[in-house]
Amino acid sequence: MPVRIVLEAWRVFQLLQGVELIALSLGEVSAVAAGQLEAARGAERVTGVQIDSRRIETGDLFVAVGAGSAYCSEALAQGAAAALLPDDPHAALAAIGRAVRARSTAQFVGITGSTGKTSTKDILAAICSPRRRTVASERSYNAELGVPLTLCRVEEDTEVCILELAMRGHGQIAALCEIARPEIGVITNVGPAHLALVGSLEGVARAKGELIQALPAGGIAIVPAEALGLPRRADVEVRRFSPSQIRSFEVLERGSRAVLEPVGGGEPRTFRFSFTARHQAVNALAAFAAYEALGLPLEELGEVDVRFSAWRGEEVALAGGGLLINDTWNANPVSMRAALEHLAARAGTRRRVAVLGDMAELGADGPRYHREIAEAISRAGVELLFASGPLAEGYATPDTRVWWQGAPDPESLLAAIREELRPGDCVLVKGSRSMGLDVVADALTAAH
Repeated sequence: MPVRIVLEAWRVFQLLQGVELIALSLGEVSAVAAGQLEAARGAERVTGVQIDSRRIETGDLFVAVGAGSAYCSEALAQGAAAALLPDDPHAALAAIGRAVRARSTAQFVGITGSTGKTSTKDILAAICSPRRRTVASERSYNAELGVPLTLCRVEEDTEVCILELAMRGHGQIAALCEIARPEIGVITNVGPAHLALVGSLEGVARAKGELIQALPAGGIAIVPAEALGLPRRADVEVRRFSPSQIRSFEVLERGSRAVLEPVGGGEPRTFRFSFTARHQAVNALAAFAAYEALGLPLEELGEVDVRFSAWRGEEVALAGGGLLINDTWNANPVSMRAALEHLAARAGTRRRVAVLGDMAELGADGPRYHREIAEAISRAGVELLFASGPLAEGYATPDTRVWWQGAPDPESLLAAIREELRPGDCVLVKGSRSMGLDVVADALTAAH
């Protein structure tokens, strides 16, 4: 039975059983989170936390963040047990998250990496959910707000909690781990991302390595075999995965089939996936390693149906048999190369068109990294390139027709694309979030 069907059945079962979130009394909330706490009449405890009043369910605690202070009354009217106007929103959410974490008997997995952490989280959640009571980060809820909010979704009988951990500088992952206390840590890769904040690849490794340092004695770290500069601990078991463990990968009419060598060794096994991108099979290796670290048998898996978070390699049919690959969540040199390889693999005989924006936060070496991507554009056989952003001029190649805009302007970019696009084209849209290319991908999707 496909994983998604089992997952939906499990959600229905939970609703019927009346499974409850871990509760905190109003006194406990007041003790750990400084601020003004207003309780609904008769309320004594909270079960769940929200920072968006539109998502309030009966019994929730509404924590006002930023402009949220104007919505406390609305949250109470919608059924919140209490509304908190905190002195420090981040500190308050962290304290509440810690309190919930302390009461949970679940196993906690933390996932970070320069690329692929959200997709790896999605894969691990998809394979764990039918077999263990699982809570996983929504979308990219992975920082000071998202991690505590995920912890506050943990239920009394949750068995596995999967947390995505973001890094924007040294110390951030350590701070998030102090709240979440993961027992299993996954580092998907160490690559040139956020270099403007950490300075170098060595700096990236140190920042990502904070996850390993935070694991308890006896914890398990799952890391790329080729990653350098990660810390070593004698009291933490290290399990390594590598793209070389993909013995074969075949795109099918629907999804893909891959032969993978288990991370712990043993005979290669065949898996069916709902995705078509080979680089997602590497993320699957990391997810499988975490799955086994949780004590779950890999032998149970065969067909894996994953619903990835938005804008991560989404495929949409275009006119005349064309295909749009919407990979606009973010971009760095590693993910850009992977996306271009995927474009080449999916295009077949179709014309290959790329709409690429700048890769942000690469520091002083940013121009060089953009010029290096030009080689990947040539290898992918891109015939028409739309480049957006001051650094995107570096993507230009002698054998690719290029349209370039120095200042990002989605409307003019979209107009140029529509003028040049032909029925049957295979189109990749990718860039850093700051480039706003999701607007372009959404418009192309809506048009077809």
